[in-house]
Amino acid sequence: MSSAALPPSPTPSPTPSQTPPASPGAHGVRRQVLELLSSMRFAIALLTVICIASAIGTVVKQGEPWVSYVDQFGPFWAEVFGALGLYRIYSSGWFLTILAFLVVSTSLCIARNAPKILADWRTHKEHIREQALQAFHHRAAGTLEQPLAVVQTDLLRTLARQGWSVKLQRREASARGEAGVMLGARLGAANKLGYLAAHGAIVLICLGGLFDGDLVIRAQVWAQKLQPFKGGNETERGRLSEGNPAYRAQLFVPEGTRSNAAVVNLEQGMLVQPLPFDIELKKFSVDYYATGMPKRFASDIVIHDARKGVDKAVTVEVNHPVVYDGVTIFQSSFEDGGSSVQLKPLRLDVPMAAATSQPLPSLGATVGGQPQALPAEWVSAGALPAGQQGAGPLQLEVTGLRVINVEDLAQAQKSPVAADGASSGEAGTDVRGVNLAELSKHLGSGAKPAGSKQLVNIGPSVIYKLRDAAGQAREYQNYMAPVKLDGQQVFLFGVRDTPAEGFRYLRVPADEDQSVQGWLRLRQALNDAAMRAEAARRFARMAAPADRADLQSQLATSAQRALDLFAGAVPVKPGVPSPGGLQALSDFIEQAVPVAQREHTSATLVRILNGGLFELLNLSRERAGVAPLSPQQDSARTFMTASVLSLSDAMFYPVPLVLVLEGFVPKQASVFQVTRTPGRNVVYLGCVLLIIGVFAMLYIRERRLWVWLQDDGAGGTRVKMALSSTRQTLDTDREFERLQRTVLGAAAHVPPASGTAA
Repeated sequence: MSSAALPPSPTPSPTPSQTPPASPGAHGVRRQVLELLSSMRFAIALLTVICIASAIGTVVKQGEPWVSYVDQFGPFWAEVFGALGLYRIYSSGWFLTILAFLVVSTSLCIARNAPKILADWRTHKEHIREQALQAFHHRAAGTLEQPLAVVQTDLLRTLARQGWSVKLQRREASARGEAGVMLGARLGAANKLGYLAAHGAIVLICLGGLFDGDLVIRAQVWAQKLQPFKGGNETERGRLSEGNPAYRAQLFVPEGTRSNAAVVNLEQGMLVQPLPFDIELKKFSVDYYATGMPKRFASDIVIHDARKGVDKAVTVEVNHPVVYDGVTIFQSSFEDGGSSVQLKPLRLDVPMAAATSQPLPSLGATVGGQPQALPAEWVSAGALPAGQQGAGPLQLEVTGLRVINVEDLAQAQKSPVAADGASSGEAGTDVRGVNLAELSKHLGSGAKPAGSKQLVNIGPSVIYKLRDAAGQAREYQNYMAPVKLDGQQVFLFGVRDTPAEGFRYLRVPADEDQSVQGWLRLRQALNDAAMRAEAARRFARMAAPADRADLQSQLATSAQRALDLFAGAVPVKPGVPSPGGLQALSDFIEQAVPVAQREHTSATLVRILNGGLFELLNLSRERAGVAPLSPQQDSARTFMTASVLSLSDAMFYPVPLVLVLEGFVPKQASVFQVTRTPGRNVVYLGCVLLIIGVFAMLYIRERRLWVWLQDDGAGGTRVKMALSSTRQTLDTDREFERLQRTVLGAAAHVPPASGTAA
């Protein structure tokens, strides 16, 4: 017997103890990972995350100073959002990682499906069985009187004229079917290529974004062990190569200077990006609308290329960049380039006579310059203490000069705001308005309230800091010209303790000469005990009958007491310094007056205070050689109302000195964004492919037509036809009806369905 005839010996099944553990092999794990990465659901999930992140990056301003985010979101959420990288989304590690995974996922999708798509694109599927045509939704059959050869020739000519690509297959009679001719036609094959174009576009756009983002710079930081720096602590290990293929940097150039050292901002700090040429700023110009808003700003620059010996003069405007040697120069913004300012000190803590006899000299400074010690005359004259919290001598840092300040003052005309932030509810009365939330509505906040806007240029302002030896500093912002708020011209003197806060503004009313001197004389007269006493006596003589010496004496005593409390010259409680202002009067009433009598006493004391201050104002004007004011004048009453509240708030001003902007010589600087983005062309190509791919998939329908021709044995031809389409629409129905009439004419009928399309 042949061994081949022997049945195979059974293989013994392993015992339970011999069964290997069911653990997937390395090949199975790789296959599962590839399946996950190349799956459509994974790619869509990544694309969804990127879209959400891009929406957040559109809503949240990117690359703003940390203070802006603290002011907008608060300290807690600012920290949370910062930890998530929401302030630099497009360069954060997690965003770049998701982008890289999307490239890998989409590439695997293309690699897996492209061969099948191309194979399907090349074939007409003319090998389909004749019986399978009955399974299509669009099908028809009939018999024509013409012989098969004639029908075939006419059909090929007709389909070619309509744009169909046709292949035919002649079949002999066999066990699989009868003899005949199968025509396979195809129209709209570009629909298949739309898939490849759209997915390839996603890969190209992501690759261009990765290359033009921070990925190249991050790779250099890691490979070359570069060290980003902060502030002015630049080191050699903080410089990128001049031949860096891709970067996006900021270049600061003051007027009349030239520079090639741009700065790349990273989360860890900054890196210097040298340019292959120098940029010299000849002139910076700004054009304004009638409201004072800038409508155009441009920089006249000269590009100095020492390698090529080229000096090229060009103008850079917003939305009109200049491209040179592969580097695109954008006009990003403009800043102060080191303007010279003249600051005049206003003393708040000395009597009027001392301020007149010992005037303090003005001080010149440069915006953005080195901190400078205050003049010795200021400190020796007692204008300033040795330092804040007694921490050594103060230094002045002038940090900003804004020549144009366009603000929306509409809300300021509606409801004044008290120092504690509560609405006074009495328009035109409470002019203290030092609350951040309300002042931000009309002094520069980006979150404008609803309603009509009143854009007004309120003139130049200077920003400076007074810093002590311990590094603690307060920041001040003072406006040069008065601003009309609530019908009153006022000077705005702002202060804040930390950059995370907004400025709180002291409103000082302007006098009839649009000057701060009227209020300042009143403030200095309030510091003089002799002038307070004289003002109290004048008020008593004016308010009491001439024949009532006793009443005049009582009124003079009351007025003297009110003025002393308001000036902070006498303590409310023994041994406790008086805060001065209206707060001191309130504390005095709460301590000395029974509850039932406080309201009446408060009203009486305020009237006495107002009368005494008005006499003090006229006394100060008399000493300065200025004509006195009449209490019947509306302007005088308005000025006094604002002055009383302003004097009260001035008691809480942190230093007894206000530096006002006396003059300035502006010097502008341009901030350019310089970019080298070779991936930009790749992104443009991707965008073109994306448009082509989307239109191909949405607006091009792929249709396939099969026609079976068979001799009926009587000189005629039996015809069966079927049509398939990627989308079943009314257009498909109408198209098949036209084909049916063209091929079969009146002989068409729909055969019963059977089987499944192969």
